[in-house]
Amino acid sequence: MTDPELTMNLTVKLFARARDLAGTSHADVTLSNQQTVEEMLSQLVIHYPQLASIRESLLVAVNNEYVPSETVIPANAEVACFPPVSGG
Repeated sequence: MTDPELTMNLTVKLFARARDLAGTSHADVTLSNQQTVEEMLSQLVIHYPQLASIRESLLVAVNNEYVPSETVIPANAEVACFPPVSGG
């Protein structure tokens, strides 16, 4: 059994193609404290394997700022995933 003090439940907002592939706009994942964006993405792909095709290109924002994959996700963070977009 996992110690609740050592884990956090996180709702990840999914946008655009990520939302379409996952079939939902919000994905719930459970992470250990001090886990990184990269580890969160691994959990997302486990729960939503269809996201594997765009995983490497996903942009991740933590508390409204884009962050690199090695960023540790703080407790109670707001997390969102965006595929790269192009415009004209």
